[in-house]
Amino acid sequence: MMNDVTIARGLHVVFVVLWIGGVAFVTTVLLPTVRRLETPDQRIEFFERIERSFAWQARISTAAVGLTGLYMLYRFDMWDRFRHAAYWWIDAMVAVWLVFTLILFVVEPLKLHQRLVSRADPEILLKRVEWAHRILLLVSLITILGAVMGSHGLLLFG
Repeated sequence: MMNDVTIARGLHVVFVVLWIGGVAFVTTVLLPTVRRLETPDQRIEFFERIERSFAWQARISTAAVGLTGLYMLYRFDMWDRFRHAAYWWIDAMVAVWLVFTLILFVVEPLKLHQRLVSRADPEILLKRVEWAHRILLLVSLITILGAVMGSHGLLLFG
């Protein structure tokens, strides 16, 4: 019986829901709300305050997703799937995870985004942040759709 893999898969899905659900909230609710605030400085200050509150949930979730994903790859010995186009969604999961992990664990802690904020026009910066979130959310949702369909046998390129 593979209870350990069942637990890993369950945790993996729960933490993906927390992580990408948070990205969806920021993209579809928070950023449009921020856009309606009066001044660009208010918008940036409010967005950063809320985002700081969410950062720990995102960090814990992405770390858990990475660990459970790695465990399942190891446990099922699925390393060869990285070589086959039919399993593109595994590569996509790793790529999405890597982008978010770099943002959450490297860019933000090194305060690189604050350097950009201090040099940029707040209006332009918020538009870029909103577009970046839209793109990341879209890629994440396509990856989730591909992973669910692919793990249930629908291999689009096989």
